[in-house]
Amino acid sequence: MSMIQKVAFFASPDFALPVLTALSQHFEVVLVVTQPDKPAGRGNTLTACAVAKRARALGLALEQPAKLRGNLEFAQILRDSGADVAITAAYGKILPKSLLGIPKYGFINTHASLLPLYRGAAPIQQALLEGQIQTGMTLMQTDVGMDTGDILLQETLEIHPDWTSLELFEALSQRAARMIVPALERIDTLPHIPQDHSQASHAPMLEREDGLIRWTDSSEAIYNRYRATFGWPGSYTFAAGKRLKVVKLHPRVDFSGTGNVGEILALTETGVLVATAHGAIELLELHPENKAKMTALEWFKNFQIRVGMVLG
Repeated sequence: MSMIQKVAFFASPDFALPVLTALSQHFEVVLVVTQPDKPAGRGNTLTACAVAKRARALGLALEQPAKLRGNLEFAQILRDSGADVAITAAYGKILPKSLLGIPKYGFINTHASLLPLYRGAAPIQQALLEGQIQTGMTLMQTDVGMDTGDILLQETLEIHPDWTSLELFEALSQRAARMIVPALERIDTLPHIPQDHSQASHAPMLEREDGLIRWTDSSEAIYNRYRATFGWPGSYTFAAGKRLKVVKLHPRVDFSGTGNVGEILALTETGVLVATAHGAIELLELHPENKAKMTALEWFKNFQIRVGMVLG
């Protein structure tokens, strides 16, 4: 019989839902902790995150503290829950030392990289941005550092060359859900492997500007940036001074023609070819400012775009 019976779950986005499902099927989830409801949409209506919605649907005890540090009331709630362990999955807040020792087995984080690689807020996006062909999921004993705790369990995952952040999020969230129950069932025998901090790399939170297409990059690097920023902030460039969202593009590494970076080179049967530092990018679907989404060919025809125009 597992030493773990009662679990607290700290998480917020869709990424964490498969883990919550797995935990609720095998353990008693005594407390769910998420980010507070936030304004969303044109009306700035207070909206719950995905995990909060699921917790309410399942009838689980839910807390949404605005802060954790110095929050004695919340610390007592966690203590009173009787949780043997707390699991975190993209919760979105730093956990103070005062909370870490409350559950008997502390906090275990599901981190979407092969630590010590890509510590931080955006490991999935960073792996894609750097063109990695492999990443993985790490179960880590949380300490006071930023993803610096001992490794309990790791599994690798091959990255499909055409996956965007959305597909990789889904694959890694499913992997986390598959790993967490067996790990908790043998929690007393899991190894605690210290990380090699000299090998650490970091994955900072994306900024809106990270979606800007850099035509001075290679077509492969531009495609990797598109894949990494697909969910948010999305790829974009500028045409005739107006922002142009790029919904779909594809690299053309086979292209050997010449042109200035960002220059529209030609039309293809399916899109618009743009020069990069090495190779070309084929724009397939676009979203011009204050207009509906359209194919790149429709954009070229209807917006007086011409071959030789430079984007960026």
